[in-house]
Amino acid sequence: MLTLQNKHTAAKLVSAAASLAAVAILIRKITKNFMPSEVHGCFSSSQLTIIIEEFQAGVAVNKLFEAADIYLGADMAGSVRKVKVLKDRKEKKMEVTMDRNEEMTDVFENIRVKWTLVCKEAKNPNGNLDLQSEERSYELSFSKEHKGLVLNSYLPYILERSKAIKEGNKALKLHTVMSRSWQADAINIDHPMTFQTLAMDSELKKALVDDLDNFINGKDYYRRIGKAWKRGYLVYGPPGTGKSSLIAAMANHLKYDIYDLDLRAIYNNSDLKLLLLAMSSRSILVMEHVDCMFNILQSQEEDCSWAPRKNQVTLSGLLNFIDGVWSFCGDQGRIIIITTNHRDKLDPALLRPGRMDMHIHMSYCTVSAFKQLAFNCLGVRHHPLFQQIEGLISKVEVTPAEVSGELMKSKDPGTSLQGLINFLCNKIKEDGGEAAE
Repeated sequence: MLTLQNKHTAAKLVSAAASLAAVAILIRKITKNFMPSEVHGCFSSSQLTIIIEEFQAGVAVNKLFEAADIYLGADMAGSVRKVKVLKDRKEKKMEVTMDRNEEMTDVFENIRVKWTLVCKEAKNPNGNLDLQSEERSYELSFSKEHKGLVLNSYLPYILERSKAIKEGNKALKLHTVMSRSWQADAINIDHPMTFQTLAMDSELKKALVDDLDNFINGKDYYRRIGKAWKRGYLVYGPPGTGKSSLIAAMANHLKYDIYDLDLRAIYNNSDLKLLLLAMSSRSILVMEHVDCMFNILQSQEEDCSWAPRKNQVTLSGLLNFIDGVWSFCGDQGRIIIITTNHRDKLDPALLRPGRMDMHIHMSYCTVSAFKQLAFNCLGVRHHPLFQQIEGLISKVEVTPAEVSGELMKSKDPGTSLQGLINFLCNKIKEDGGEAAE
């Protein structure tokens, strides 16, 4: 039997244990509510770590590791002490990545995660250390309660975000046909034209930009309605109205490579199929002066002496392949642009919706296009001579190229604009009209 003293001692022990339990619960609540998740991880085993190795089965590159490299490098936090920087000729910007064994925190939908780049010395097949290489992996640590959000939302977000970053950093390329195939060394496109500087009717420009944005963001929509994710644009108008500049602006806006398809360099439809299959997804296929290429002019008003007389590439062969197998190959997102000076001389089969979805008329210079050119060339948005020039432009057919050429003759706005006025007046007189005083 317990003595009175023993009972008293036991009661004290029970009371002390209860007090300790209460203190432990209090500490746990304080830790959870007021301490960062990283510190909380030191007091509990609630942390989960995902290991993302650089290679799968030691051979294939792990796409998730590559995506994390790009994603983390684009927004290095101040906590990172060392980074690696390199420049690839295929990229416009320098590539920044974490250095070995560095740590970085990130926040996604109010949860905090920690990234660590772990590097270990690799071993060769004999089991000895390979001093020429190392095994790299990312360790992603977070609270276990966020496991579903990390796996189902955060990591897919990194894959998509890294793809967008990579596209934005990519140096655009111009691919041309050489010996019946795409030239091995594509040319970097360094054209400065954008939709902000393009001299084009403002309403038409806005409609085109909206159409391109709807297309580039419409992958799921095209899949849902069961159509190939591609879009065709017919660009037509007189020479000097900016058709080539428009193509450059579209490429810069979309971050798409350009494939310039010259059908004169192709012998038959089979070669054409191989060329189209070799194109990358998310690219622009350009065919200029397509009316001359297929020799389908209805009159001889335009000199097409350079068009191939015995061209075995047929219009039907091109259209059937574009509408068929090619349109569903790869990640798609392709743009097709056809240019011509004479829309009325094209085969109607080429112009129907689904092939040429939007027809863009590059007209003679309008008032809005003139104002853009004046700002591009002279840096002015308003000037006392603008009103006179706007009145003259409405009376004469003058191309943006002609207006730009006059504006570039002098860097002084007054001198340049007066020269343009003189040019427009002379052009009106040559056309048999009368210019305003």
